[in-house]
Amino acid sequence: MKKRCLLLAFATFGISISAQKSIDQKVADLLSKMTLEEKVGQLVQYSGFEYATGPQNSNSASVLDEIKKGKVGSMLNVAGTEETRSFQKLALQSRLKIPLLFGQDVIHGYRTTFPVNLGQAASWDFGLIERSERIAATEASAYGIHWTFAPMVDIARDPRWGRVMEGSGEDTYLGTKIGLARIKGFQGKGLGNIDAVMACAKHFAAYGAAVGGRDYNSVDMSLRQLHETYLPPFKAAAEAGVATFMNSFNDINGIPATANKYIQRDLLKGKWNYQGFVVSDWGSIGEMVPHGYAKDNKEAAEKAILAGSDMDMESRAYMAELPGLVKEGKVDAKFIDDAARRILIKKFEMGLFDDPYRFSNDKRQQEQTNNLENRKFGREFGSKSIVLLKNANKVLPLSKSTKTVALIGPFGKETTANHGFWSVAFKDDNQRIVTQFDGIKNQLDKKSTLLYAKGCNADDQDTSMFAEAIETAKKADVVIMTLGEGHAMSGEAKSRSNIHFSGVQEELLKEIAKTGKPIVLMINAGRPLVFDWAADNISTIMYTWWLGTEAGNSIADVLFGTVNPAGKLPMSFPRTEGQIPVYYNHYNTGRPAKNNTDRNYVSAYIDLDNDPKFPFGYGLSYTDFNYSDMTLSSTDLKGNQTLEIKVTVSNKGKYDGEEVVQLYIRDLFGKVVRPVKELKGFQKIFIKKGESKTVNFKLTPEDLKFYDDALNYDWESGEFDIMVGTSSKDVQTKRINWVK
Repeated sequence: MKKRCLLLAFATFGISISAQKSIDQKVADLLSKMTLEEKVGQLVQYSGFEYATGPQNSNSASVLDEIKKGKVGSMLNVAGTEETRSFQKLALQSRLKIPLLFGQDVIHGYRTTFPVNLGQAASWDFGLIERSERIAATEASAYGIHWTFAPMVDIARDPRWGRVMEGSGEDTYLGTKIGLARIKGFQGKGLGNIDAVMACAKHFAAYGAAVGGRDYNSVDMSLRQLHETYLPPFKAAAEAGVATFMNSFNDINGIPATANKYIQRDLLKGKWNYQGFVVSDWGSIGEMVPHGYAKDNKEAAEKAILAGSDMDMESRAYMAELPGLVKEGKVDAKFIDDAARRILIKKFEMGLFDDPYRFSNDKRQQEQTNNLENRKFGREFGSKSIVLLKNANKVLPLSKSTKTVALIGPFGKETTANHGFWSVAFKDDNQRIVTQFDGIKNQLDKKSTLLYAKGCNADDQDTSMFAEAIETAKKADVVIMTLGEGHAMSGEAKSRSNIHFSGVQEELLKEIAKTGKPIVLMINAGRPLVFDWAADNISTIMYTWWLGTEAGNSIADVLFGTVNPAGKLPMSFPRTEGQIPVYYNHYNTGRPAKNNTDRNYVSAYIDLDNDPKFPFGYGLSYTDFNYSDMTLSSTDLKGNQTLEIKVTVSNKGKYDGEEVVQLYIRDLFGKVVRPVKELKGFQKIFIKKGESKTVNFKLTPEDLKFYDDALNYDWESGEFDIMVGTSSKDVQTKRINWVK
């Protein structure tokens, strides 16, 4: 099985077996010529000097000198043909002339930015997601970049954690499928192609389960939960041939991931037979000292390399300590050889030994600097990522001939904020990025008027702009409110204990609501926010995330009905922070709450409903879809039979539209308790108004498997509920019996 998976990975990304054998021999020959220090040098990564994505401790002069001596294997935050070529020239002054790898956080686009990743997940569209990463890889590689630190495939159930914006939400099935689409997009037809970049599955592992939603914090969970919920996206990534892994900052049950032999050597490189290499996260090797797991950098380096961490990102521990540890006999040289071999293989696969400058091409960079086709796609992707949460009074879509429209809120004329966090900054961003104001204005009729008032800032207590905003609203036929969180309020190191609207934004909304004008509320954010007052009192709400370079145009396309929204939530939206974590696929209890009124001696809050404000998989359309005629091929199955499920979906509304039809199951009784629902499939279909379509699903025993308390992965006979619907909460259900 391991050999078959490895062969499949090579075939998937265009590396023939004979070519791999040739590369293996070249690497073996090169390793035989290298000194211990040169081998360790391949395990070292430093950041460039202008742009850092972590606490920097490198001295620029010493780094340049180390590169010339062959003591650096990779640089991150170095981009552009001129800069990458300059650094590569230094590397080629080394004795063996081994080229550098250039890495960069290309998270949701490069020159052209797309919606933040959680927003992309709301599209439930693997084709769009893969294409966005194909474009990102093409643009990034044109700027001399070989390697992206993406995708983040962490499962996250706590929206207080700022890095939820970088992932695909709370569900393992959905997150795994999206992760595979991203890898395929980044790596294209295979490493070595000029438009392919090395992908990186991160953060290994369980980073999204940090206690309290606090970044870099500990993770404490059972091995069964780890294997069932958090590891599947990584296992799938390894089997798909992802080039690299990045470990995580957190400890797992007391062992830092960076020095966790169980997940890195036993699972990843052992049981899963992973052939790529593992890079630490920024400084995480050295951080095991304050973590309390290593007494100094020397012990940290020893523990990290023995556990399977191949490359040291910005800790300066490996180069300083590993040669001595080998000479002292504390680290077997075979571990250094193995790590260096894995890294050198990727450099050969990328074609860097044939031409170290092949990615540093001025012509390609110029072609990708402002690619209009990429922008056109970015506009489409942005509109497909928007989630319509409420449209009670059918205010949307707006007429382009609406006489007077007011845009009010702190984000109406923002430019760089539309990028969202984890975007690459360029000097011309203010000119390139389409504001919400401009996007709306460009689609309104020439005889219509678009008014604007900022109203307030995103994150302070200043109410001095309220009066102007109120007067502006009074002049309008419809008011578009643009509220949420600033782009730097979600992302790494952006955990929040309070995820309500920041500052006085909600107060502004309440004041505008008093005018009695129809309000369309747009919420810009990188995570689920808590906005109960708005959810209960504002009839029209769109969740627009942060949509990227073409944000204004994408938003206007949905506002005016050029695009009928079809986004679905990839995370549950809580009613308040006190519910967190809240997610759809939770376990039941011996005393489940049967409803939201009887809370006596059941698993419930006495002051709050259990269910989220908006459930996983939820999202409206401008049209109305009706589900009917759900049928099963059988209600009694045996062994390896296949269950076929059919349902009719009809478009009963006035607009053509897309619907995400979702399939869930529940294993009612098991040797360990099972979730109340599990997503097992979905289809995104387009239905014209007045038409119906039959949607087909298939389930096999493979879909029923789970981990028991001894980590056996199998299924068992029993009763199962089969559910199909428009969200995790709104489903039709039929029961079956399936025996082995």
